[in-house]
Amino acid sequence: MPPVPAPAAVDDGASAADVVLVTVTYSSAAIVERFLRALPAALDGLGSAQVVVVDNDSADGTVERVVELAPWAVAVKAGANLGYGAGLNLGIGHVPARRGVLVLNPDAVLQPGAVRRLLDAVEADPAVGIAVPRIVDASGRLKFSLRREPTIARAVGEAVLGGHRAARFPLLGDQIRDPSRYVDGATADWATGAAMFLSRRVLDAVGPWSEEFFLYSEETDYALRARDAGFRLGYVRDAVAAHPGGDMERSPWLWSLVAVNRTKLYRKRHGPLRSAVYWGVVVFNEAVRAALGRRTSRAALAALLRGRVSPPVTGRNGGPGAPIRP
Repeated sequence: MPPVPAPAAVDDGASAADVVLVTVTYSSAAIVERFLRALPAALDGLGSAQVVVVDNDSADGTVERVVELAPWAVAVKAGANLGYGAGLNLGIGHVPARRGVLVLNPDAVLQPGAVRRLLDAVEADPAVGIAVPRIVDASGRLKFSLRREPTIARAVGEAVLGGHRAARFPLLGDQIRDPSRYVDGATADWATGAAMFLSRRVLDAVGPWSEEFFLYSEETDYALRARDAGFRLGYVRDAVAAHPGGDMERSPWLWSLVAVNRTKLYRKRHGPLRSAVYWGVVVFNEAVRAALGRRTSRAALAALLRGRVSPPVTGRNGGPGAPIRP
């Protein structure tokens, strides 16, 4: 395949840029070409940009594939499987961003002009510190990417009603599933981390991403810390990213990681008594589903009772293309 043309905004010799796009790869050789080929159009309209690919020690030739297809990108070898937050911090620190950083999964494909629209959103309103695009599936259908803050009541709602039914009631569901809410200017407590644009203001105020989660919940943690600092998360409907996702629901290891990290994040933000109650609700939820035969919930229940997630049998998450988000 021919190399990807360099985006007009990218000067591969520059030491800084207006916007820096950072992605973290792990065994992503099979998916990285679509990601890279979308970037010239996605970065259109920017004054200057850099693309930083941080590879978490892939064994499938991901770095070599990136260098072959996009010699204009900055490829950074992490030297070990550091996790998602640590990989992002490495990439964000590698090339200074004057106006903002776009954090993007390597399986997310941006549509033309998306990055400029996200930049415009955070610069049009100083209160908006994080901008997120409209996420669609492979067929172009809206994916419900906006979320509410985790609470005990929402954990109970999910356990009793199930996530989709609980979402009908804001006090009982963390997912926002009302399509009418997905309009320009909509806000949420957090959003899926597959694509998040961070303003320079937020980067300076919030600091680095947490490295304690390895994968999942770090985007929730970052968005809530930004809110704590006085910034809103804003939805930009005309900035679009296609993102398949779905691996979490099929992988016992990923499902376990999500469950354990949910309780870890809650404990980080609340006292021991409330955290114990939250943990108990999550355990109950997974125990019920394990009793109904869900293999992913059996693994999550064991991990919650152990207080940690055992390493996967193969790779970082049991398969290629990590990090993958729902």
